[in-house]
Amino acid sequence: MISVGAVVGVTLVALGMVLTPGPNMMYLVSRSITQGRRAGLTSLGGVAVGFGVYLTLAATGLSVVFAAVPALYTAVKLAGAGYLAWLAFQAVRPGGTSVFAPVELPPDSNRRLFAMGLMTNLLNPKAAIMYASLIPQFVDVRAGHLVAQAFLLGGVQIAVSMLVNTGIVCAAGTIAAFLAKRPAWLRVQRYVTGTLLGLIAVRLATDRARPTVV
Repeated sequence: MISVGAVVGVTLVALGMVLTPGPNMMYLVSRSITQGRRAGLTSLGGVAVGFGVYLTLAATGLSVVFAAVPALYTAVKLAGAGYLAWLAFQAVRPGGTSVFAPVELPPDSNRRLFAMGLMTNLLNPKAAIMYASLIPQFVDVRAGHLVAQAFLLGGVQIAVSMLVNTGIVCAAGTIAAFLAKRPAWLRVQRYVTGTLLGLIAVRLATDRARPTVV
């Protein structure tokens, strides 16, 4: 039903997005460092549900709305680009902090950890942009079963994101301790992160592609 090329394409897009620090990574890392791996994994459960919500919306007609109202799609795209540009600035500005810099957070219950992970992802422009404009590009209209294709490709993205984020949650404390002892590496990590975010923001803002109806 879906081609190998489509699976590979979505996998590469998902890897690029999940490895670029954003709201999800920042929240998961901060929780894992301050409250432990279990808290990070509980928060990750909320993030997974958030992806499921976006996938369902996209597969059942969100892309149709964007295709019918191009101005709305452009507004969402530019808002996402602006947000990524702001994150880039926060990373490279004087006094900026790394995503792996320890941040003191009060302990939360499992219920709140899950809810915060869910809300962080639902308010994450990277997730919205991925499902509204990126994944639909890999759907093959000639193959039929468009909704099924969308769910399968979205499932690939969710699997990639969960695998990578699980590794980040489990290693967050070790990475933070390693970087804390090496200030130069911490600065390099911030500038690399800021540069990548800035490049994605520019790419997103200047991309003239229109969403494909799923």
